[in-house]
Amino acid sequence: MNTPATHRVSMLEAMLLIRACEEALAARATPTSPGTCTSVGQEASAVGVVRALEPRDRILTNHRSAGHLIARGADTGRLIAEVMGRVDGYCKGRSGTLHISVAELGVILTSTIVGGELSLAPGVALAQKMGQGEPGAITAVFFGDGAACEGIFHEAVNLAVTWQLPLLFVCENNQWQAYVARRETMPADPAATAVLGGGRIAAWAAGHVLPTAVIDGNDVDAVHAAARDAVASIRADGGPRFLELVTYRQRGHFEPDDQAYVDPAELARWKPLDPIARAAQRLLDEKVIGSGELSHLRERARATVAAALKFAENSPWPDASELAHYVYA
Repeated sequence: MNTPATHRVSMLEAMLLIRACEEALAARATPTSPGTCTSVGQEASAVGVVRALEPRDRILTNHRSAGHLIARGADTGRLIAEVMGRVDGYCKGRSGTLHISVAELGVILTSTIVGGELSLAPGVALAQKMGQGEPGAITAVFFGDGAACEGIFHEAVNLAVTWQLPLLFVCENNQWQAYVARRETMPADPAATAVLGGGRIAAWAAGHVLPTAVIDGNDVDAVHAAARDAVASIRADGGPRFLELVTYRQRGHFEPDDQAYVDPAELARWKPLDPIARAAQRLLDEKVIGSGELSHLRERARATVAAALKFAENSPWPDASELAHYVYA
């Protein structure tokens, strides 16, 4: 099934908005400000997968989550207000970037605990299988290659396969586990499918008899096609699927992080594979859009973020008298 041109342009626009939002947040980060973990360079994986889901589906993700939330339709003003700790944020300024929950978008949580989202996703999918939520709904859980090194990864995969849960595992293999390169903890596996150096994590999942696919995570069209296929398969037979999206984290682990540990030559090799540049050039080459429309899309993303920043900066701080509100034993 081919993706309509209008949908492809919409995906590019979402990626541009994600990039503009995160670069604006990074520019305002200081050593004493709340840590902002950006997903610059990973926009295709977020947009490609989330746009394959439906409103009835549920999402759990990690601390590098702004891309998933914006792709899902989050209001950038409320999102930035949350990062700034203001009352108009999605969680009234209590979560920052790290523990957001947005019920109206079906986002169960974002977790700063490495693999934390993996510990809860099978439970959400089990509830769906037992009749909670809308019929045919599935759960998608996003995690990084670092989380794949945690025991909970294997526990979650094993449980999903054993109980045949409607769960889509999405590993965003961005080559970095905080400050440690993936290759230092995950040696190359000749038996694994090689797509931009990926496949090892999918091989681990396949060991649990879980259907897997390794995708170029910087190609939004390829990601979206693979996600649509996986989602359709889950809805058809109720069992889990696994996607390893091979991408690259272009900025540091958090802001500000000078990336002194990154080999400049490695970063230079990945720059031409930037997902936004690739998607834009493909649409230009296919004459789906012109250079004028592309410029308009970029400007609209910047304008949206500028308005969102103004909204967030004008939002008040939480009142100290509400410190104990929304706290449960």
